[in-house]
Amino acid sequence: MSFVDEVELELVAGDGGDGCVAFRREKYRPLGGPSGGDGGDGGDVVLVARTRLGTLMDLRYRRRIAAERGEHGRGKDQYGKAGADAIVEVPIGTQVFDRDSGELVADLDVPDEPRVIARGGRGGRGNIHFATPTDRAPRKAEPGTPGERRAVRLELKLLADVGLVGFPNAGKSTLIARISRARPKIADYPFTTLTPNLGVVHRDVDRSFVVADIPGLIEGAAEGHGLGHRFLKHVERCRALLYVLSLDPEPGREPARDFDTLASELSRFAPELAARPRLVALSKADLPETRAAEAGLREALHARGIEELHVFSAVTGAGVGALLDAIERLLAQHPERPAPRAEPLE
Repeated sequence: MSFVDEVELELVAGDGGDGCVAFRREKYRPLGGPSGGDGGDGGDVVLVARTRLGTLMDLRYRRRIAAERGEHGRGKDQYGKAGADAIVEVPIGTQVFDRDSGELVADLDVPDEPRVIARGGRGGRGNIHFATPTDRAPRKAEPGTPGERRAVRLELKLLADVGLVGFPNAGKSTLIARISRARPKIADYPFTTLTPNLGVVHRDVDRSFVVADIPGLIEGAAEGHGLGHRFLKHVERCRALLYVLSLDPEPGREPARDFDTLASELSRFAPELAARPRLVALSKADLPETRAAEAGLREALHARGIEELHVFSAVTGAGVGALLDAIERLLAQHPERPAPRAEPLE
């Protein structure tokens, strides 16, 4: 599977170079004095979020990332060269946790903003800094300080405005393919979508929002059943959720019960998701049995406090425009993105 959203790394910043003890040995300057230069600073390990990346696949087999150490100082007042930084590019939405303490170190949610995760050591001072009126020939210099070493865990949580949640084969992939340029795999069997898909919905020149298609949830997803536990974390950063329901021939399944199951699984995974702004939609409106079930579902949802049900067909396009209008209105009412979880998932 090419979608990788968790990796563990050892980040090693560069050590600082040692300062130098040296003296001038030049003709006609017998009292030239100290000339030992400073050591260079060690390089930092820097993470940068890039919009063009959508997975941590490039880091899957890189267990250790190290920056260059600083050069030692030299005579003739020559300072050591600073070590080069190690620049690591990650997708937007990557969170960095300390592997041992579980502390959130950084949340990379701003594109192209560099974040220093492991800081390089400082170069030591050469003996040119220690000359005094009483000690004109100091024979001491400072060693460079070691760079930071951190064992970290990187978790990618997709940054989308709207997360599509629903049972397998509910029509989420067909919807995101209809409203954006995303091209997920679509087929008439469960768990067709094995990885999350992102799509940008353009409504006008300056109006757009990002939709995430989360692989189908089933009952028990919060405990790891099916694919839900692995990908549920990707709805944590969504400003709103769209519950996509559909009629299903499986015995014991009906849309209202599916809604209850989805809401329960999301709440058990992260209680704050129960209060997340949401819309409910019934897909596959081109089927006669869907239209026949619409009135009963509206009544059942009304009893659960859901005032509005959007019915659409991603195949014919019926009702899709009205659904997108409703999503835009909801996002306008909730412009703030949810705060990141302060601890990693178990």
